[in-house]
Amino acid sequence: MSDVLRIEDLHVSVGGKLILRGVSLEIRRGEIHALMGPNGSGKSTLGMAIMGHPAYEVTEGRIELNGQDILSMDPHERARAGLFMAFQRPVAIPGVKMVDFLRHAATNIRRPDRKEGEELLPLREFRKELRAKMEQLRIDPEFARRYVNDGFSGGEMKRAEILQMAILRPKFAILDETDSGLDVDAVRLASQSIAEIGRREIGLLIITHHERLLEYNRPDFTHVMLGGRIVESGGPELAERLHREGYDSIRASYPEAAAYGDSLVKSAS
Repeated sequence: MSDVLRIEDLHVSVGGKLILRGVSLEIRRGEIHALMGPNGSGKSTLGMAIMGHPAYEVTEGRIELNGQDILSMDPHERARAGLFMAFQRPVAIPGVKMVDFLRHAATNIRRPDRKEGEELLPLREFRKELRAKMEQLRIDPEFARRYVNDGFSGGEMKRAEILQMAILRPKFAILDETDSGLDVDAVRLASQSIAEIGRREIGLLIITHHERLLEYNRPDFTHVMLGGRIVESGGPELAERLHREGYDSIRASYPEAAAYGDSLVKSAS
């Protein structure tokens, strides 16, 4: 039986304000799900709640990984269990080289019972693995010697996230608007890289406004979020229609959800 990530009737509040209002979604390992919707619909909130960000309070519902409720797990425990998130705005870690960061992260994922002070993955073997992944993703080897996201361009930050996914090999990955702030060529390269790493071995939840990131990652399922709810689901043709037509017809079909989403955007501005 394949790995399954299941979200049931999820309600999430941020700062006392209800953002998600009953989201249900099931993702199997190897599937590609696109989550689309206008600003303020709750897409990023869903990703943060899955990963256990402390500012995102789950007030109702469940999140299960292979039948186990993960809501009591800390974020690092969820990561060890096989969850990964590529952030929309990754943070910089000055003074920490990419190679060292990735070696520590990979050790913690692959050796979950490792005690503090015990050996990391052998450096020579890890460097060989890292070089192979960087070559596959067409990343300059010097990238490994740079400090994590320190002085990186937007495209470099997003590629660093994809490199982390390649090294950590999660069961499920949430990609939170990996295409934001990138030009057309950078988005195409990111899309190709994600496809090469995923290869139907990872369950992908791709959060995006546009279809560009889906060029090489054709979704099995497309979901439209509006006002904290998934209001429509379909196949790749739904993503294509949204790319052509935008969200006006969706908003017209679900006026209550549209009004709720608008109120959240106004309160945040």
